Order: sequence, then C-alpha cells, then structure tokens
Amino acid sequence: MRNYKLTLILLLALGSAFVPELLLAAESLPSGMNLTHHWVGLSALVLFVLAYGMVVAEEFTHLRKSKAVILGAGAMWAMIGWVYAQSGDQHSVENAVKYYMTEFAELFLFLLSAMTYVNAMSERNVFEALRSWLVTRGWGYRRLFWVTGTLAFFLSPLIDNLTTALVMCAVLLAVGKGNKQFISLGCINVVVGANAGGAFSPFGDITTLMVWQKQYVHFWQFFDLFVPAVVNFVIPAAIMHFAVPDGHPDTSGDSVRMKRGAKRMMGLFALTITLAVSFHNFLYLPPFLGMVTGLSLLQIFGYYLRITHKPKPSDNANYGNVGDVTAFDGYQHIARAEWDTLLFFFGVIMAVGGLSYVGHLALVSAYMYGQLGATTANILIGLLSAIVDNIPVMVAVLQMQPHMHLGQWLLVTLTAGVGGSLLSIGSAAGVALMGQARGIYTFFSHLKWSWAVGLGYAASIAVHIWFNGGTFSFGGS
Repeated sequence: MRNYKLTLILLLALGSAFVPELLLAAESLPSGMNLTHHWVGLSALVLFVLAYGMVVAEEFTHLRKSKAVILGAGAMWAMIGWVYAQSGDQHSVENAVKYYMTEFAELFLFLLSAMTYVNAMSERNVFEALRSWLVTRGWGYRRLFWVTGTLAFFLSPLIDNLTTALVMCAVLLAVGKGNKQFISLGCINVVVGANAGGAFSPFGDITTLMVWQKQYVHFWQFFDLFVPAVVNFVIPAAIMHFAVPDGHPDTSGDSVRMKRGAKRMMGLFALTITLAVSFHNFLYLPPFLGMVTGLSLLQIFGYYLRITHKPKPSDNANYGNVGDVTAFDGYQHIARAEWDTLLFFFGVIMAVGGLSYVGHLALVSAYMYGQLGATTANILIGLLSAIVDNIPVMVAVLQMQPHMHLGQWLLVTLTAGVGGSLLSIGSAAGVALMGQARGIYTFFSHLKWSWAVGLGYAASIAVHIWFNGGTFSFGGS
C-alpha cells in the first residue's frame, strides 16, 4: 500500500502540473465511489500521465497542449460514466461534470477579460512605449539589470507574470544586442522577479487567482506575502549582480509613442481590477462578474475610438496623436486571446476533476498533509512546481482541500509561485523566455544560478514563517 501511495504521488506530481482551475471549486467537491484500484481508476491515471507527457513534448511535436489534455479528460470521464451507467446511476457523473464545468467557466471569463485588456494595451503600444523609454535612458548594464527585474516584480501583480516577463525580455534583447551574458542573467532575474511579484497578488498568477476565488485567502491577505516575495527576488538578484557586465549598451533606437486612447485604456484596466475586487469583497459575487463588467467598458470605449477615428496618413510623421492608421477593433483583441491556453485549462480542470472523483487525490492528501504535515508538504509543493509547473500542482492541492490555517495557505501560495523559478521549465514565464531569447537564455544557463534562486526560496519561506507567525500553524493544520 505504501508503494502504491508513493507511486501515485509521483504520477500526480508529473500529471497535475498543468491543472489550474480545479482550485476554484465550491466548499465541497463532488465525490463518487472509490475506483482507485479499479481498472478505470488506474487507466485514468495512465491517461493523465500520457496527456501530460504530450504537453511536455509540445516543443518537439508542435502539437498544441490543449488537444492531448482535452482528449485525455474526455476519455477519462467516458470510462467513469460507463462504470456508473453499469451500476444504474445515470446522473451522479453528469452532475460532477457540470460542477467542474461551472468552475472552469468562472476562470475562463476572468482570464478572457484580462487577456483582452492586455492585448488591447499591446495594440495601443503601451508596452512598446515602455520598452522604447528604457532603451533610450542611457543606463549601464547593471542598472538595467535591476530596473528590469524591479519592473517585473511590480508589473507582475497587475498584468500577470507571463506577460510581464515577455515585455521585460523584449527590453533586455533590445538593449543587450549581442551581450549574451547580460541577456542571460537579465532573463533569470526577470523570471524570478515576475514569479515573486505574482505571488503576493490575486492577479499575478493563475495559482493566486484560484486560491483567491476559492476564498482560502482574501484579497488584502495576499499582501502579507509582499516582504517574503521581496526577499525571494532580492537575494538571487544581489548575488547575480556581480556577474553582470560593467558597461553601457548602445542607446540608439526609435522612439515609440502610444496610440490614441492608450492612457484611458490603462485607467479602464485599473477600474476593471477594482470592480473585480469590489464585486468579490463587498457584494459577495464571483470576481469574474466584475472583470466581465470591466470588459464591457473596454468594448464601449473601443466603440468610441472607432466612431471618432480619423485615419492618419502613414507617410505623415508629423500628424501627431490625432488618429491612427487603423481603427480600434475590440472584438479583434478577444479573438487574439490565448485560446490554446484557455482550452488547456478546461482539459486540466476536467482531468484533475476525474482523478479526484475516482479517489486518487484523497489518498495523496492523506499522505502529504496527514503523515508529512502541512509545512513539509507545502515546501515540497514548491519544489515540485519547479519540475512540473505551478498551475497543475496548485490545482491538485485545491482539489485535495487540506484543512490548513491562513499561514499555511499563504505558504503554499508562496512556494507554488516562487518555486517555479528554481528551474527555467518551472513556470510559464521561464518557458516563454527560453523561446523568446532562444540560444541565450536556456535550461542550463538558468540551472547555473539555481543555487542562488534556491537561497532566495529558502529565505522567503523563513521570512514568511517569522513575519506572518501570527497566522501560521505547523503540522497538519
């Protein structure tokens, strides 16, 4: 039995690395008959691992990650449904699927609204203008190293760690221009900063969003992780500082101006975040409702931009900021959302839900949080997230529903968020930058400094236990 549990933990650690939405479940998750030793339960586990294997191999197979996960989830629930149908139960599985679908719908609408805003601001040259401004400052490599890392830390809580990392990497590539050492170290710093910054905000990462929507941690309580997150970022940055080249990059480059309406759009995005928080904290409504309401404001503003659009001659550089070459199209930015990612979330939620329904997650929870204790388990969650990505790991934790005090939920939120920085493959930010700075920022270039990132990881945990001791409880609860 013990070997079965250990094997199951390893398989789930690999498989549930990409399962973010399951965390959003209501107070009680649907549960069915125990099928952990039934052929259906074992087959579901195999399907999950195979589907995750296809996700990991996406870079080589070029098969979008959502396809394999959705196929695996569909086959998994078909087998579960067949067993229940044979026993004469025709509605339990149907109700469970609808339950998980509702949880996915909430996350889907929240993320779709956020992605649309980010795409719209990108089209208005908000991020390009930031990149241009940094490139033309004339700062040295070491100052740029700290500026980009710090910006990643503070932008991540607002526009999520992945988008932040991509923007800052574009800056590094623009100012580095062939200085591989600076770009490589800068990318590591940006990944660490973006993941650390995302850990103390409900909007900084999918994992924090799920914990917030699950109501294990309330909005303002996330900011208890600010000091530990700062420690997690500053320690490796201070160590790597001395390896950054001492010199100045070439500051030549074109100045980029934001398009008409860009600043008002940023204001609407801030208002939308405020609406999401207010709907959740004061009206006791799901946060996605506030986000979708804010999305409608963006669409109405886009309509205003379209009807007041004055085409700007593309060959007239002195035309100013009166008009644009093309009119703003709000629905075009909805179409540009990361649909593969959104559908992948659906597959992960349904797949992890299937594993939970047959009883696998209950066994893992009993071992990790019952025998090892919450503190040890939550620290191990962070180490696992470095291997299998933090989203699925956190989804699995939320599905387990361990009974923990606030300090422990903050701990697992912190470790799952910053643990992915230990390896380049541990977070979406790291994986994206390996593609953006291909050949410069690599798995092994990051691995060279993993020891420094590890020091920051350990120090942030210690600071959290000390700094937030009043909300902390050791052991199993």
